[in-house]
Amino acid sequence: MAGGQPWVVVALDVDSAARAEALAAELDPALCRVKVGKELFTRAGPDLVRRLQAKGFSVFLDLKFHDIPNTVAAVCRAAADLGVWMVNVHALGGGRMLEAAREAVAVYGSERPLLTAVTVLTSHQREDLVQVGLDHTPEALVDRLAHLALNSGMDGLVCSAREVEALRVAHGRDPVLVTPGIRPADAAADDQRRVVTPREARRLGSDYLVIGRPITGASSPRQALERIAASIG
Repeated sequence: MAGGQPWVVVALDVDSAARAEALAAELDPALCRVKVGKELFTRAGPDLVRRLQAKGFSVFLDLKFHDIPNTVAAVCRAAADLGVWMVNVHALGGGRMLEAAREAVAVYGSERPLLTAVTVLTSHQREDLVQVGLDHTPEALVDRLAHLALNSGMDGLVCSAREVEALRVAHGRDPVLVTPGIRPADAAADDQRRVVTPREARRLGSDYLVIGRPITGASSPRQALERIAASIG
């Protein structure tokens, strides 16, 4: 399942529906999709997702579900009922949880959301993993979790662009690869540790590029989006 345009997913990581909708008004759904994460969804809820969809945006619901299989199946069904374009779960939830998520959305057929699994957060380095008892490099853990997730029926993975090339060698073109931690060359890395530019991420094989502050924090989000889209080519 290959990725299609638009490749840019703008992260609406703001604290109110009003701010999210003001940003969306400055963006072009022909050039980007949007991501709604934990804080915004907790504050604004499903109604905001519906309003963004009504404006023409495909919504990536970035809630990283990680719970017992029955609960994850239920929330994935809720996301499918909401009509989101993509939803994600944590691969660390294990095979039974991943399979329950897959079975929950499968009944929606062609209307189902893409189901992606988070491998290792882009803010994590090896010392962060060791601290919680995972004695692996980020790359080794990504490889292990990628095999688990894809063998459990996920459509793709959320990963650092620095792992994309190896994942393409191991799994080919079929998995959808979604990469946060994307920063234009002239932007600050902020709290992301493993980052690449949009053009490099696409060259490596990323399907969708999640970009937040370089667009949402710009004086003109639309112009920043247009520059990034042009830089990808």
